[in-house]
Amino acid sequence: MSKFKNAVLDDQDLQAGLSGINPKFGDFCTRVAGEAWGLPLIDQKTKALILIAVDVANQTLDVPFPAHVDMALKQGATKEEIEEVLLLMCVYGGFNKAAGAFAALKAIFETDS
Repeated sequence: MSKFKNAVLDDQDLQAGLSGINPKFGDFCTRVAGEAWGLPLIDQKTKALILIAVDVANQTLDVPFPAHVDMALKQGATKEEIEEVLLLMCVYGGFNKAAGAFAALKAIFETDS
């Protein structure tokens, strides 16, 4: 079950984090990403899992990968589903890229423990 109807517009902690980087950047991201997240055909959990795949492909594993993992978890994804996305990315994104993502994911879950 999704925690938020819109993973961007309904998540005040996410918005605060974006604004903490820069207020204008935070406002812009919230408005634009919020609109994209409000599109109706793909559910919030799937969108969050797609972002994790994009992070693997782009190798943005320090920022924003942890935020996207958090977003996916808030939308009802499990650690196992995230790991399955990373396994899929081994084949389509590259084994070394996925290895880095698995290491980053391990660090995220060790920090949360």
